[in-house]
Amino acid sequence: MKPRSAAALRRTMSVEALELVANRFRAIGEPLRLRILQELEQNDSSVSALAERVGSTQPNVSKHLKVLRDAGLLRRRQQGNSAFYSLADPMVLEVCDIICSRLRDGLKAQVGALNGRARA
Repeated sequence: MKPRSAAALRRTMSVEALELVANRFRAIGEPLRLRILQELEQNDSSVSALAERVGSTQPNVSKHLKVLRDAGLLRRRQQGNSAFYSLADPMVLEVCDIICSRLRDGLKAQVGALNGRARA
């Protein structure tokens, strides 16, 4: 099956669907949120444990967790007085891996080009 082009995808998706996609991208468009997702890749965690591991305050982490949860990327469960978060959609990590791989390839090419110029 041939992959569809971005133009074909835009023609077939409704405006509402495109907004949902954009909302997910906005949710992961913050470095601290990406760090939170990385931490949750291994196992679920409480807000206070996440705050400690990412080096931020609990209120700040809670704010970012809400954004990720509202975008459908996280699940929340209450256990006593603590809230625990886990990935609701692990596909987001695959998207991040694709983007990181492309960035890595681009940087390698730039370094290669710079090394070639330095030798000349």
